Amino acid sequence: MDTKLKCLLLDDELPGLTYLKMLCEQIPELEIVKTYNNPEKLLSDLADLDFDLLISDIEMPGIDGLHLAEMFQNKLVIFCTAYKEYAADAFNIDAVDYITKPVKLERLQKAIAKAVERFDKPDAKKKFIQLNTDKGKTLLYFNQIQYIKTALGDSRDKTVLLTDGSFLNLKNVKFDTLLNELPDSDFCRVNKKEIIAVKAIKFFNHNEIVLHHLEENNKNVTLILSETYRADFLKKVKI
Repeated sequence: MDTKLKCLLLDDELPGLTYLKMLCEQIPELEIVKTYNNPEKLLSDLADLDFDLLISDIEMPGIDGLHLAEMFQNKLVIFCTAYKEYAADAFNIDAVDYITKPVKLERLQKAIAKAVERFDKPDAKKKFIQLNTDKGKTLLYFNQIQYIKTALGDSRDKTVLLTDGSFLNLKNVKFDTLLNELPDSDFCRVNKKEIIAVKAIKFFNHNEIVLHHLEENNKNVTLILSETYRADFLKKVKI
């Protein structure tokens, strides 16, 4: 592989960090940028760090590895931990791999190969977001979304129309939060109360957008395109 991943290492236990660094130095696809034994220190340096991959422990004082990883945008993460019970949470935040200690070189090499493959693929982007609903947590996949609107009962909640025609009620989430997570080229806010998927559009003009989805009266869903968001919308649809 020609790709070299710029890598940060994080483990609050110095012997574990030293051992992990020794293993990583044997993997030619890795360039170790910096090692940390304190997650708070890594966070304070974050703005000045140039890296592609974080290899991190999970249980640490101050902030755990899972919450730390959620703060990174478009960075690859591999977890190395003594605990098995965090695996589901790790993959919910799109971790590349989850390795239980003691870490073996062969196992770490497999994880790095996965990271390189994901890094090299231009379409290897995050495909979902984890959100709270009125029925519990859900993984909302971007390709399932038709549009998102302010919920009728509580404006802090949002209602999502899915491609199968069903609705999902998201609890206490802001449009700005959603827009930060949704792929920018595929979604657009069209007014104060609605975000749409570009693929859901059937017709549009300067004032209205008609979606493919049919309402109960067998008429297509029609949304208002407000002046505030018109320029951005027209740029997205390349008009």
